[in-house]
Order: sequence, then structure tokens, then C-alpha cells
Amino acid sequence: MARSGTRQISGLAFWLAVSFAAAAIGGVATMSAGPFYSQLVRPEWAPPGWLFGPVWTVLYAMMGFAAWLVWRVGGFRGAKPAIMLFVVQLAFNALWSWLFFKWQLGAASFVEIVLLWALILATIAAFWRVKPLAAALLVPYLLWVSFASALTFSVWRMNPRMLG
Repeated sequence: MARSGTRQISGLAFWLAVSFAAAAIGGVATMSAGPFYSQLVRPEWAPPGWLFGPVWTVLYAMMGFAAWLVWRVGGFRGAKPAIMLFVVQLAFNALWSWLFFKWQLGAASFVEIVLLWALILATIAAFWRVKPLAAALLVPYLLWVSFASALTFSVWRMNPRMLG
């Protein structure tokens, strides 16, 4: 394999690892969340708990691939604003699970997911300027977080004692 090919494969592996590291950090907070989540009153339109894992797995893979596409165009230096936004939104993504599941802070988790939504939108705009396909790969993530925002708000309001 050519050196540039090796660099590209390594870059893809790096960005996938970064994305799935955020998933793992958030996942630590949800490891024992099953009993807590099952006790919550949820709206009728809430998906079953088992659906979140597969959906997030696909979304994290798409996020990593999108970041790799942006990195391929400008590297860290050439695409710094877009890459920094991507990393910041990943941190917010991981934080949400801690706020909601581990610390059971409904209001804080709702405010945080609204900020996450804005950061994803900003990342999409920044990615669009570098590589439109990368931005398009983040649209399903934005849509899922839009849904998750509504779900967070609903569950928080339906469970004031558990999500004080």
C-alpha cells in the first residue's frame, strides 16, 4: 500500500476512534441506566431502549467518516475551525449521558442537548465549507438529536421527581 494510502487509512481509523471514544465516555454513564430508564414515564412516541445502541453506532460511524473527509481536505491546520467544532460537539455529546442518566439532571440535560444541537448545526455549516459530503453525513445526526431533544424535554417534564 502506498504511503499516502496508509496515511488515509490511519486517518480514517483515528477519526472513527475519536468518535467512538466519545461514545464510550457517554456509554460509561449508561452502563447501569436500564433500570432507571425503565422506571421513567415516557411519551408514547418514545422508542424502546434497545433501539438507541444501534442508532448511535451508525451515527458515530458516520460522524467519524465525516470528520475524516474534512481532515483529508485540509488536515488539522487547514480545517482547524471545522475540526475544533467537531471535537467540541463530541464532548457535549458524551456529557449528555452523564447529565441525564448518571446525575439525573433533567433541566441541565435539556439545556445541554439544545447547546449540542446548535454545535452540530455549526459543525455542519463548517464542514459544508470544506467538504459538502461531510456535512451531509451529519444531517441524520442532527435529526436524531432533534428528536432526542424533544424526548429529553418530555421525559424531564413527565418525571419531575426523578429528574429534578
